[in-house]
Amino acid sequence: MSEEMDIMDHLISFIQTGKYEPGDKLPSENELADAFKVPRITARKAYERLQELGYIYSKQGKGSFVHDRNLRIPLMLSADKSFSEKMAELGYEYQSKNICCEPIEFNNNIYESLGVGEEIRVFKIGRLRFIDRKPIAIHISYIPETVFPDIEHVGNEITSIFQYFHSHGYHNFQSSDTTMRLALPNKYERGLLACSSLVPLLVLESECQDGDTGITLEVCRTMYCGDMYTYSI
Repeated sequence: MSEEMDIMDHLISFIQTGKYEPGDKLPSENELADAFKVPRITARKAYERLQELGYIYSKQGKGSFVHDRNLRIPLMLSADKSFSEKMAELGYEYQSKNICCEPIEFNNNIYESLGVGEEIRVFKIGRLRFIDRKPIAIHISYIPETVFPDIEHVGNEITSIFQYFHSHGYHNFQSSDTTMRLALPNKYERGLLACSSLVPLLVLESECQDGDTGITLEVCRTMYCGDMYTYSI
């Protein structure tokens, strides 16, 4: 395993410093094995792991090549503007697709954060975000029916939660303290984001309040594909 990691570290260093550019062909498994004096299977496993991490890709019968990882999106962790507004300002081709609208079972943390009782229905609204047609984030909002009575009927049409808030007369937003953690994607998340199980997700959890009334509009959890961003905090 240490020999495999040595090969990976060596190749990642060359990719990050520009010795290997996107699209460059990498040494064959035999050449790599000879260079590091390891069995060919070790070189193969190193390439397989680098492919899972998104650094390289393979072409059958042609070898392994450096993946273009230049899509590094500045991620601004603030709630004064919607994600779509931020991406439009940066010149990206942005799309959002609604992936779910469903009532959730009682969850003490979510209900307490929203300030509603157990008898109130809370809806989970999910969106999948795309930049330049690549899936890059999953955004889940938990919305109380008491604040948004039409959520059950229109929730599966929502692609921008801020636009939905605007349509109900809310325009002044403020966010609570945001918690941030790393997690590995589960099978469902990997399918949506088309990513490897080894690519970490940056998971942000926060609340959004109406700045005028203090009403909590949503509890949200956003999962960003960790290798596609630079972070501005």
